[in-house]
Amino acid sequence: MIRALYSAASGMSAQEMNVDNIANNLANSNTVGYKARRAQFQDLMYQSVLQPGASSGQQTLIPAGLQLGLGTRPTSNEIVFSEGAFSSTDNPLDVAIQGSGFFQIMQPNGELAYTRDGQFQLDKNGNVVDGAGYALQPQITLPAAAQKVAIGADGTVSYILPNQTATQQAGQIQLANFQNPAGLSSLGNGLYTPTDASGDAIVGLPGGSEGMGSLLQGYVEQSNTSIVNEFINLIQAQRGYEANSKVVTAADEMYQLVNNLTK
Repeated sequence: MIRALYSAASGMSAQEMNVDNIANNLANSNTVGYKARRAQFQDLMYQSVLQPGASSGQQTLIPAGLQLGLGTRPTSNEIVFSEGAFSSTDNPLDVAIQGSGFFQIMQPNGELAYTRDGQFQLDKNGNVVDGAGYALQPQITLPAAAQKVAIGADGTVSYILPNQTATQQAGQIQLANFQNPAGLSSLGNGLYTPTDASGDAIVGLPGGSEGMGSLLQGYVEQSNTSIVNEFINLIQAQRGYEANSKVVTAADEMYQLVNNLTK
């Protein structure tokens, strides 16, 4: 029964973290570029009362054995990089990635971060920046008089100046990808940084031979959180927590019966 209490307690703790993960997914259901996380669990070590395959006689073996598990623990909450729905905007600098890849953002500390959030704007110098004011990399600058800004599927950024018909190029957006995107570390603000698990960034042009997705101007990628699935997961987590709490109650009642035997 001691084992039952600790196993049930580990199950309750795991479901608490599961609910925390679900709450964050639901809170970001309208966050542009957000990628949902899926909680994953593993069983803990086992106490072998009778080892499978142990000898039960001179020529016979125990076929199954007796091993008692000691509960569960959360091991990760993997980022699910499935593509979210696209929604149209009136901002010509909004860009969605159709397929794999991340935009490259220069942080104030001089290190690159990566995002799927393509809501871009201009700062006072005409540089293309994200919502926090961090510059898109490679840096793209538009003159104040720029009109009819166009972003091609291959990342080419062009514009037309007043009283001119010739199109001029401001630069080309490059994308980055990773061997294991699920291994990226989340910074908040829709930004990710690479880790040893994700591998180094692979940089290429949109729609190029590196497998990068193409760009779609005037659209943003919505969160890939499925509210229906998250509510289902929430119900399962709630029932799992409730079931583990009943195990604690049952084990406590059994202890009470044992204690009463001595009276």
